[in-house]
Amino acid sequence: MFLSAGLSAQITFPQNGPYDHRPELHAFTNATLWVRFDQKIENATLLIREGRVEKVGTDVEIPAGAVVHDLSGKWVYPAFVEMYANYGLPEPKAVGGSPSDRPQMLNNQKGAYSWNEALKNDYRAHTQFAVDPKAAQSLRAAGFGAVLAHRFDGIARGSGALVLLGDEKEHLLVLRDQASRHFSFRKGTSTQDYPSSLMGAIALLRQAFYDAKWYAAGGKDEEYNISLDTWNQLDGLPAVFDVRDRLEALRAAKIGEEFDLKFILKGAGDEYQRLEDIKRTGCPLIVPVNFPKAYDLEDPYEAELVTLGDMLHWEMAPANAARIAQSEIPFVFTSAGLEKKETFLAQIRKAVRFGLSKEAALKALTETPARLLRAEDDLGSLEKGRLANFLVVSGDLFDDKTVVHEVWVRGHGHDVKPDDRRDPRGEFQLSFGARTVGLSVKGTPEKPAATVQIDSAKADVALSVTGNSVSFSFAPDPNAPKKIFRFTGVMDEENWSGIGMDSLNGRLVWSARRTAAFAPPAPETPKTGPMPTLGQVLFPFMGYGMPEIPTKAERVLFRNATVWTNEAEGILANTDVLIEDGRIAAIGKNLAAGRARVIDATGKHLTAGIIDEHSHIAISRGVNEGTQASSAEVRIGDVVNSDDINIYRNLSGGVTACQLLHGSANPIGGQSALIKLRWGYAPEDMKIRGAKGYIKFALGENVKQSNWGDNNRTRFPQTRMGVEQVYEDHFTRAREYAGQKGRNKRRDLELDALVEILERERFITCHSYVQSEIAMLMKVATRFGFVVNTFTHVLEGYKVADKMAAHGVGGSSFADWWAYKFEVKDAIPYNPAILMRMGVVTAVNSDDAEMSRRLNQEAAKAVKYGGLTEEEAWKLVTLNPAKLLRLDHRMGSVKIEKDADLVLWSDNPLSMYARAEHTFVDGIEFFSREKDLAKRAWIAAERARLIQKMIAEKNGGGDTQRPVKKEQHLWDCEDVFDDLLYD
Repeated sequence: MFLSAGLSAQITFPQNGPYDHRPELHAFTNATLWVRFDQKIENATLLIREGRVEKVGTDVEIPAGAVVHDLSGKWVYPAFVEMYANYGLPEPKAVGGSPSDRPQMLNNQKGAYSWNEALKNDYRAHTQFAVDPKAAQSLRAAGFGAVLAHRFDGIARGSGALVLLGDEKEHLLVLRDQASRHFSFRKGTSTQDYPSSLMGAIALLRQAFYDAKWYAAGGKDEEYNISLDTWNQLDGLPAVFDVRDRLEALRAAKIGEEFDLKFILKGAGDEYQRLEDIKRTGCPLIVPVNFPKAYDLEDPYEAELVTLGDMLHWEMAPANAARIAQSEIPFVFTSAGLEKKETFLAQIRKAVRFGLSKEAALKALTETPARLLRAEDDLGSLEKGRLANFLVVSGDLFDDKTVVHEVWVRGHGHDVKPDDRRDPRGEFQLSFGARTVGLSVKGTPEKPAATVQIDSAKADVALSVTGNSVSFSFAPDPNAPKKIFRFTGVMDEENWSGIGMDSLNGRLVWSARRTAAFAPPAPETPKTGPMPTLGQVLFPFMGYGMPEIPTKAERVLFRNATVWTNEAEGILANTDVLIEDGRIAAIGKNLAAGRARVIDATGKHLTAGIIDEHSHIAISRGVNEGTQASSAEVRIGDVVNSDDINIYRNLSGGVTACQLLHGSANPIGGQSALIKLRWGYAPEDMKIRGAKGYIKFALGENVKQSNWGDNNRTRFPQTRMGVEQVYEDHFTRAREYAGQKGRNKRRDLELDALVEILERERFITCHSYVQSEIAMLMKVATRFGFVVNTFTHVLEGYKVADKMAAHGVGGSSFADWWAYKFEVKDAIPYNPAILMRMGVVTAVNSDDAEMSRRLNQEAAKAVKYGGLTEEEAWKLVTLNPAKLLRLDHRMGSVKIEKDADLVLWSDNPLSMYARAEHTFVDGIEFFSREKDLAKRAWIAAERARLIQKMIAEKNGGGDTQRPVKKEQHLWDCEDVFDDLLYD
């Protein structure tokens, strides 16, 4: 049947022996054939010649010499296209061996390549592609006929090759040599330090895109760069971006938007958790089906290790594809991530049971990947002229009992589970000895059921069929049922014959002639079970998330509160505050409620929301890019983690806004993000629109690496003098860069940020401790014509408070931290009060996810240490940080027309007994004590439901996994790692 598969030879290769090229002409008849995902033909004939479809339909004339394949009862589908695999490619190896303990600043690769080892865009998959028969067979068994193969290595991964899953030489299987380009946020085998964070990976990609533009526009006349040259060679190809979760999908799409690219996003199967945001990107998706296993939760202690979000994801992940389809987002399926490729079809069928239509599933397996790869003229359907890539299966592809028998690739057949049974069913005339009786065979080919008609009586026949061998037995005399005749023989398409034994063990010769074909009954409509019961999608997707994102500001009247205005009016007793349309609308006594919701605030205190000027919550995969002296190009805004539970915890502590800062690993850190704690919103929607730009600088032990260990003696600077030189050097370069003119100026993201400082469009928040260094940076700023905005920590600020006031710089201090390292040995808890008394705008910050939700108590310490009034102390965490962030026109006090960022406290907000009962951001209640208690009860009930469901899954024979405790790392200034950057 598959003789022609071994006869194809490459035209350019010599033949050892006689040529024997036969026409590759096959006709597949009597099939139920899916020409496309939306076009099915019953009793169809598929004619293929030389590996391509010549004709398809019900009236196809079969040419002489064609090999005819009767597919009666079989279904034919276009073969699937896999868009995410490393099939046929060698495992990548590090250029310089394994990572060493010492910093690696530059690429180890010899030659005119990019400075960064993670940019591997010169790689071409087709140059290393080699047929892997075992892997090909595994993929074919899953239904695939073609694969987009690329190497899983690096941030820019080069090009992928579209190849066929045949067994011939590679020359006949490469369909598109450079079919795609590939990206990720992972370094792969790179042993280079940079990037060490997700924000660094994003900055590296952005800079590479700009460098490629510069190179194409004339930069190649200034230097030859293999990496940039090959980058531009791939311009215009379909671009696939591998992401780890739904938030990374949004980050990748944002890069694409900057450079007018629509990436094809290879997701993680959790897209349903941010579906509307992903839909707005316009990016197609590659969707895995490695659905999580149920957790084994019979042990109640181990059950506590599993979060509600993980439980819900187990329940809802199989519905991911259905929700994507309903949102009309183009998507394809991938087998990536499956432990065994042979489970792929079972997972697709599970997705169908969870609401995905069969047509949408087939489209995602065939037409959509072919179209995304611009290969629809070859793949994805069985229309005329397409490659003869198709499956022969036993029935409806999405039926659990359906078996894949064969996969044809470019007209060559490959067995998967061969159907070598003869269909024994039909009506026969059975002759043995001198007798002739009627034999009727019904049932199914797998389990035939037979009877014989002897005169007017019927007798059951015990029938067994293996391949073309047949054996059966029955009692020919109804009056002697124990006298059994036994028969064995062979069968062809129409007739059976062989030998047998009568009841006395006498030899018989027998034959059976088919007199009528089997007429199958009309197929039953498959019974579809009820849709599985699923929980709610929450925003964010965790226990304290919400089923709907609150977007509409309320009209609320706080009645009879003690209002801490932070304005000239001071603290107002028994006062009403009305908020409407996200702003403070009125302040006074006995205000009319109208349509407003009234909150009785009698005996309670209403304040502006707390603003944390120095926070590291809500940051994904790394708070430092400390691998270089300056990382001004990185942006915390690129890695805002809207799913951090610490956002909710901060709201419960009355915090409504934060500055998310880069760490203190280098003199010039990264750009900060200013956010409001809009719980449930997507990362971009948390950012404060119109806010000024800020950047983190740092001084002291961290940046000169005195506390990094002996192996870290490579990166400049190593002394406090060197730190000053970093600033002198970089601002001098930035000034020169700003003055550059010319048609093809190379855009430098690092220098762009520094120029913004010189032009007073971006402002410095500087990690600081020692007075001499504080004075040093002010002098540098004066020399370059700008003002330092804030010294944060500033624990020796009290020593130079007069100089700080003269310079115009603010201070953001700890309340009473001291003695945790040498350079804070002179810290005193009187520092914030002294700074304020000297005219320095002063705030108290957290730098800690735990402290940030009790900043009201941190502010209260300034009353004891320094004798500040309660109003002055409260401004340390409200109005003063708003001033430092240049947001005091909108935030920080209770004033008409300011943003309705308000907190209602149960007691004096400086009291250790005070609790935030209601927290509003932009007039939307994101936290209330009452709703929190109700949420806790719901979480307990939902956990109980899911635990019982998982126990039932285990008891029903389902696969399970052991619970593993997952601990969230809480970033601080000095963290310099991100394990997820490596594959």
